[in-house]
Amino acid sequence: MTDLKRMGEKAKAAGYELQKLGTEVKNRALLAVAEALCSHTGELLSANGQDIRAGEANGMHQGLIDRLRLTDGRIQAMAEGLRQVAGLPDPVGEVMETFQRPNGLLIEKRRVPLGVIGIIYESRPNVTADAFGLCFKAGNAVILKGGSDALNSNLAVTDVIRNSLKESGITPDAIQLIADTDRSVTGAFMKMNQYVDVLIPRGGAGLIRTVVENSTIPVIETGTGNCHVYVDRDADPDMAVKIILNAKTQRIGVCNACESLVIHEAVRETLLPKLAQALRSKHVEMRGDEGIREFVPDCVPAVQEDYGTEYLDYIISMKTVGSLEEAIAHINRYNTGHSECIVTENREAAERFLKEVDAACVYVNASTRFTDGFEFGFGAEIGISTQKLHARGPMGLRELTSYKYAVYGNGQTRG
Repeated sequence: MTDLKRMGEKAKAAGYELQKLGTEVKNRALLAVAEALCSHTGELLSANGQDIRAGEANGMHQGLIDRLRLTDGRIQAMAEGLRQVAGLPDPVGEVMETFQRPNGLLIEKRRVPLGVIGIIYESRPNVTADAFGLCFKAGNAVILKGGSDALNSNLAVTDVIRNSLKESGITPDAIQLIADTDRSVTGAFMKMNQYVDVLIPRGGAGLIRTVVENSTIPVIETGTGNCHVYVDRDADPDMAVKIILNAKTQRIGVCNACESLVIHEAVRETLLPKLAQALRSKHVEMRGDEGIREFVPDCVPAVQEDYGTEYLDYIISMKTVGSLEEAIAHINRYNTGHSECIVTENREAAERFLKEVDAACVYVNASTRFTDGFEFGFGAEIGISTQKLHARGPMGLRELTSYKYAVYGNGQTRG
């Protein structure tokens, strides 16, 4: 069995070393890792091919195969994410606030690394590089536990990163990967609060629930994405079709893909024929209520469970509403706090939607697919937090730091 205690000790030691590194040193190392990933593309694709073939042989769902797959373009995107992170301001050491007390004490609130971050994730080898880049720039060591279905890919990416760090004169223990696939190891990892400061799960609802319920380490929950697009009575139908098609079909196996539509009854006649044709062209199965099926006869009757399902597939639920209030109530009931969109030309309706919908990211006239650290300009992201403490939405560098108070005195004592 993996010696988790030894990994924890190495990570703690690495974390103390990383917090000493200057910004330029970190940036040079990140750029070197980016180049190394690109120069080892063939090896990474070969390792990923082993995982893809095994997944297909085991009947893995198409959406999960998509998450698992590496391509030349995705490896280039991983490298570009690291380059973006290198170009971002270093949050470590930032003075967030300064104030002086009546007794003369000068107090600074300074941004500092969290320490050691643990990440448990499924089927997405790009997370290995993304997680390293953000954790490293923010001064944190990281211990990763990927899924068994991506083991070869994750090992290959980790080896490239560790070797590049070593060549740069930096401890390779800035990143460690737990290669043991035994479930008991995962359970033990979740109890390593002596060594790991924060644990972040990235994956399906089952994984996230397991981590939240069993971890003794503080957890930042990255939730599932039952994301909605609401087409308001004052929507541009052509814009709505364009946004929905992108949000649903640009990539189906991601948490910011649209899974549910809410349609104002006033736009059914102008919207639904165009929308249904566009969805059929992408082989999307539509599941709707009676109000939808009145205009889309081949739509499958929806059941209540459909409105709360993250399909990660070419399936979409469709609900008719008679008002903005009803739309907001439906979305707040079934959403997962991830990303929600309204398509409308009515500014007042847009502002109400932004204010009243409870989600990390709320859009007006734009695809939910933009909920992404890269698209937000954060570089790579560590995940999309759907909770409210300590981070929410795409988690970039600042979300991977804490703070401390530096207190300057000249002999004060407390009476």
